[in-house]
Amino acid sequence: MIAVSSLHSVLITGSAHPVLARSLEVAGYVVDQRPTITQEEAEACIENYTGLILTTRIKADEALLQKAVNLKWIGRLGSGMELIDTAFATQQGIICESSPEGNRLSVAEHVLGMILGLNHKIAAADLEVRRRHWRREQNRGTELSGKTVGIIGYGNTGSELARLLVPFNVNLLVYDRFKSGFGNEFVHESTLEAIQQQAEIISFHVPLTELTTNMVDTAFLNTLQRQPLLVNTSRGAIIQLEDLIAALEQEKLRGVALDVLPNEDLSSYTPLENEQLERLTRKDNVLLTPHIAGYSYEAFERMSTVLLEKLGIKAVF
Repeated sequence: MIAVSSLHSVLITGSAHPVLARSLEVAGYVVDQRPTITQEEAEACIENYTGLILTTRIKADEALLQKAVNLKWIGRLGSGMELIDTAFATQQGIICESSPEGNRLSVAEHVLGMILGLNHKIAAADLEVRRRHWRREQNRGTELSGKTVGIIGYGNTGSELARLLVPFNVNLLVYDRFKSGFGNEFVHESTLEAIQQQAEIISFHVPLTELTTNMVDTAFLNTLQRQPLLVNTSRGAIIQLEDLIAALEQEKLRGVALDVLPNEDLSSYTPLENEQLERLTRKDNVLLTPHIAGYSYEAFERMSTVLLEKLGIKAVF
């Protein structure tokens, strides 16, 4: 457990469930919650804090950490430690924790919803009915049962998705570069190549690293054999968006569901980024959501309680 005193302070750089600040205060911390703080502002004031809570905007990179002379720990709400220079933090004696267990169910359910939504053309059909078009034949659905689903990345969310898919009687092929021995009667350990050749649905659950940045590019997409449905709820930058759109337009993909984009600040879009987004939104076999897969009401609370537990701080409701 991390020893605290009334002099210790924590900076929370995003939106968090009230249980987080309340529990930190009861544990003896002074809590400064600044959900709109900029990277520059965080760097300017980080020397005042012994704890730092991150969501998705602020990076604890080397430039910030060099100024964090009093920082003892960093907590990441959710998954994805790419925001933190963990190697440098470790050198500085800073403890780093995340809470992917908190939102794994939310992400898995969202993926399942996207798959079912595209398979049964729910969003497209709904839009047509709103426009007073009643077309049954054109909106005929495809069942999930019996299909081959490829899961790339078998961490918290990948394994949770596999659990949810088992009752659908699918053929589950799972690939994880860093894991083995996880297969069972329902989950088949596979290779990336086998998934590219056999999967009718592919879902990505990988962290953003040098190995995964732009891993879905023209070369990857050209190896797909079954015109699969592609789902990404991990990080937008694992996909080379222009290549994905081209594959979609060339009908190498049956559909695409994206909860994340390489640039999620739509107000900052360049003409090229706006044109790419327009090409995606014109297609009825595309589902887009604003990085909400892991943001359910339940996950919002659970990410905080999981993080508190890992930091050795009692959750106070």
